[in-house]
Amino acid sequence: MRESLKCGVISILLLLLVVTFFKVRGGGKMLSEEKKIKLPKPRYKSTISVEEAILNRRSIRSYSDESLKLEEISQLLWSAQGITDDRRNLRAAPSAGALYPLETYIVVGNVSSLEKGIYRYDPLNHEIIKFKEGDCRSELSLAALGQSCVRSGAVSIVFAAVYGRITGKYGERGIGYTYMEAGHAAQNVYLQAETLELGTVVVGAFIDDKVKDVIGMKEEETPLYILPVGKK
Repeated sequence: MRESLKCGVISILLLLLVVTFFKVRGGGKMLSEEKKIKLPKPRYKSTISVEEAILNRRSIRSYSDESLKLEEISQLLWSAQGITDDRRNLRAAPSAGALYPLETYIVVGNVSSLEKGIYRYDPLNHEIIKFKEGDCRSELSLAALGQSCVRSGAVSIVFAAVYGRITGKYGERGIGYTYMEAGHAAQNVYLQAETLELGTVVVGAFIDDKVKDVIGMKEEETPLYILPVGKK
């Protein structure tokens, strides 16, 4: 009984800390003009087989301070939602009706040759678009109930859903299809990270509105997944 009470008090204090932080935080600064960065072309072969990647895939929550490279960012984003058929613009993860209700963001804190900030991924042009500057990893961590992996990862990939893209055809069932697609994309990131000798973990425990605020998502977007990534 005493332990349950103690855990409850700690949870309340943590929630109050998060709320207080978001009331007083300065946060990253929205840019008046978006900045586009063309990503290196992804490679399509690896020395690690898909079977090895599946065998060795694990959720990694602790990362070193080593910077990631732009080439690694390119591979991770391509594996999540990149174009794999230039003629039909099909992507790396399956999507019901090829409607692609996911938006992909990356919160950058420690990448060589890439400024800290928040970027949106454009699959069609394989580029990232910076619209918010500053290191927002700590803010995102607090929005994720203080999880340290979000703060210590070199980057965090964030998937958001735009349900309207898919419910117009499939109705409420389209929401479930969106969750399936997010799972497909996240597993691709896991396997790609393994081939790059990187660690990642899927984070689903967070306060939706706070994540939207930190990222600067549009009103119609709903955050689904946070995947911090860093060197093992």
